[in-house]
Amino acid sequence: MPLRLLARFVVPWLVLLLAAGHASAREMTSDPDRLLPVELATVGVDSDTGSPIALLREPDSGEVVPIVIGTDQARAILLAMHEVPLSRPQTHDLLLDVLGALDAQLERVLVDSLDNGTYLGWLEIRVAGEDQPRHIDTRPSDGLALAVRTGAEIRVAPEILEAGVPFDYAPPGNDEVVTALGITVIEARDDLREALNLPPDPGVLVTRAIGAAARAGLAEGALILEVNGEVPDTPMDFLDAVSATPDGEEAELRYWLNGAEHRIHLPTDAPRIEKSDDALAV
Repeated sequence: MPLRLLARFVVPWLVLLLAAGHASAREMTSDPDRLLPVELATVGVDSDTGSPIALLREPDSGEVVPIVIGTDQARAILLAMHEVPLSRPQTHDLLLDVLGALDAQLERVLVDSLDNGTYLGWLEIRVAGEDQPRHIDTRPSDGLALAVRTGAEIRVAPEILEAGVPFDYAPPGNDEVVTALGITVIEARDDLREALNLPPDPGVLVTRAIGAAARAGLAEGALILEVNGEVPDTPMDFLDAVSATPDGEEAELRYWLNGAEHRIHLPTDAPRIEKSDDALAV
């Protein structure tokens, strides 16, 4: 169905949804600017409960904290992180297409409350011509699936990050993918090493780089050899090494790209995708 015909049917529904944003059944429990920016690192499974979880990296503390999500949302996030091409738009892609048809965009995903084990959140939507954004009540898992597609900022209430929810992470399968510092990495499998003519050194393979990492020269196809002097054998090793960066310092990366080794230093802030970034630009 052409987008213009789809919008003819869906846009009236979304207009009502946007109009109801300020009259949600619940009130926002915290000032959005009080929430802390985080980076969606990966999704996996809690080995103890079997529940899918999203891991969020909080730059200031270096902590990685879990949020329980649904199976469908976990799949949607992984599809976007792996940049799997789809013949038809899935639910989250459809919503973003409709927002685009309305000249609106997702600016921030806010996770503002944890109520009896249930995470609560908001979509912050900016509508063209309006001075103030609109806030729409959402499941954080759906918000994360949208954020990973758009580069929208993710902010979480400090008390959620400090809750210390126990978890035992297990990867969702053989194709583990992790993002940190705006760098998405996967395992450097033998077939990928051969196809990309990578050196035999241990490390993880870059599939996307945005923000400061991209500006520093890191790009798809690079092999990250060290993070802060540690060799990342797996994507989770990469996340752990980044998270261990001392407070107030930049992460030091050594990587191979196009036949040469390079060293760069990157801030540990949660990066936002910029207009100039090719990948997932809003």
